[in-house]
Order: sequence, then C-alpha cells, then structure tokens
Amino acid sequence: MQQWARELGFSQIGVAGVDLSSAEEGLMQWLAQGFHGEMHYMEAHGLKRARPAELVPGTVSVITARMDYLPRDTPIDVPPGWQAIEFERLWRPDEAIVSVYARGRDYHKVLRARLQKLCDRIAEAVGPLGHRVFTDSAPVLEAELARRSGQGWRGKHTLVLNREGGSMFFLGEIYVDMPLEPSEPVTAHCGSCQACIDVCPTQAIIAPYRLDARRCISYLTIEHSGPIPLELRPLLANRIYGCDDCQLVCPWNKYARPSQLPDFDARAGLTGQQLVHLFAWDEATFLRQTEGGPIRRIGHERWLRNIAVALGNALRGADATQAPLLRAALQTRAAHDSALVREHVAWALEQRKFE
Repeated sequence: MQQWARELGFSQIGVAGVDLSSAEEGLMQWLAQGFHGEMHYMEAHGLKRARPAELVPGTVSVITARMDYLPRDTPIDVPPGWQAIEFERLWRPDEAIVSVYARGRDYHKVLRARLQKLCDRIAEAVGPLGHRVFTDSAPVLEAELARRSGQGWRGKHTLVLNREGGSMFFLGEIYVDMPLEPSEPVTAHCGSCQACIDVCPTQAIIAPYRLDARRCISYLTIEHSGPIPLELRPLLANRIYGCDDCQLVCPWNKYARPSQLPDFDARAGLTGQQLVHLFAWDEATFLRQTEGGPIRRIGHERWLRNIAVALGNALRGADATQAPLLRAALQTRAAHDSALVREHVAWALEQRKFE
C-alpha cells in the first residue's frame, strides 16, 4: 500500500484506530474557551470529530496520508535556504505575501482525487471496500489521527511534524470498514525549543500545543469574515493570505521536501507581486486568477480587505516616492460598495496623514 501511495504522490501513509476518546476532553475545552472563533462547524459536529465510527457508521480503521506541498523548484539545498528566502518577503512591505500552500492548485481537489485512486487500488486487491475520503473537509481530527498513525508528532504550534518532512505537507484520511493493523506512533522531538511560539506575530500560540485561532493571521485572513481587530492589523504586515512564520522558523523544516506534483507549483501572479497590482484586480480578474486555487474561497471582498490592511502597513513606513503610489491605490477603493472594504481602506489611509 505504501508503494501505491508513493506512486500517487503521497509521502507516507499510516493506519490509526477509531478510539480517540483520550482527545475528547482537550477538544471540548478548546471549543469552550472560544478559541475556534467563527469556525462554527467545529462546534456544530460536537464529539463526532473524535468518534470516526459515529461520523461514518461502520468505520473500524482510518488510513492516513500526507503529501508534501513545497513547489518543485523550492531551493531547499541552496543558501540561504527556502525558509530564509520566505522570511525576506517581510522586508519588502509593498510586496504581497501569500502562504506557500496557497500558491498552487487547491489541495482539497488534489488530495481527494488521489485518495480515491488509492481506495480503488485497495479495492482491486482486497475486494469491495466501504470507505469515505476526507481532506480538511469534514469534522475529522486530522492532526490527532496523523499523530496516532505515525505520520509525526504534534509540534508546539499544534501542527504535525515529521523528522524527514518537517511540517510542509497536507493531510488526508480514508475511513474504511476493514480492520487494519495500526501504525506505531513516533516520539516527539521539539524538546525545549519554542521558536514557533516566540515568532508568532500576534502571539496566537498562547502556550505549547495551545492555539487561539482568533489571533492567528491564517484565521484572520481566511476564515474570519468581518473586520480584522484594530490592534491586530499592524501585526499582519504584508501577509494577505495565511501566515507561515511558525513553520518557517521551525528547525525541522530544513528537512521539508518539495512536492512530486506540478499541482503545487506557484502560479504566476501570486508570488512576488506588488500590493497595488493585486488591489487593482476587479472581481472578474480575481476569479480568473484564482480559479482552481484555494484563495478563491475567501471571495473578492475579503481579498480587498486583506490587501487594504497590508497597504496601510506599507504606507506607514513608505518613503516619499512610494507613499503617493500606495495612497492613490487605496483611494481607488475608498467608495467601494462594501462597507467592510471601505472601513479597512479608511483605516489604511489613516496610517499616514497627508503630507
């Protein structure tokens, strides 16, 4: 099965049992504290997230899979290294930063199709197989299942870490009605390191293994639909979709591997682009440029909201040549139909008074 998985572009597969009862208390506490923010789907399904056999009756085993997503041309062995190159984008405040995973094709589509092909191969070998495929698409405790099945350990940033692959990979699951021997979990290797906690721009990692999503830049720029809290806007800097800082600083990500697939290669137009250029996209252009990718899910309104914040942050420190260009771009949206966009544009313009 490992060979079949590798032929389909997966880095590793494992098997977990369906008894996740030991994870239930932590899940309920996290929800009770409101750390999930507006992600109401996490609360709506209750403990089904930790009970695979209730979510999909008949499930007796879970096959887990991980797939590397760094673009194929990532300079992993070339100084200063891909992590440093990504961090350097923060030094260019008029350049938009899109999270690495979102620069290519929508991973939901890629993983779902390939997980289904893996199911087909298994069924060819063993006969009829009751199954259901998931990839960040239902109330599934992905990281916990990955940990239990030997894909890695939970890092202090709550993501799964693998000694050979860092954390730059997607997770997927297949719930099956066939008993399989569970994989052995691996030991944790974070030690005393807390680089991910220290680097988080908004201090969203409030303690080891504890994330307040309401402060996380990935949540704020993707999941959150309303105004971005005023006190957090300056901390977003030029990040317009997601944030990779806790992964970029992680020592284990020097072992991250590029994907085998072209699907996750960075699309032209999303990497190294000027904020003013992306802010000029009308809705038709936005939909065309993001077709088939994960960014489309936030819609044009939130796209403009996020870029307006980044433009305001850039404007605050811009020189006398660049400031008028940033201000002029913002003013093109000052009377936008959306109150959400107008409010963020107004805030951005306030970051530097007229000179």
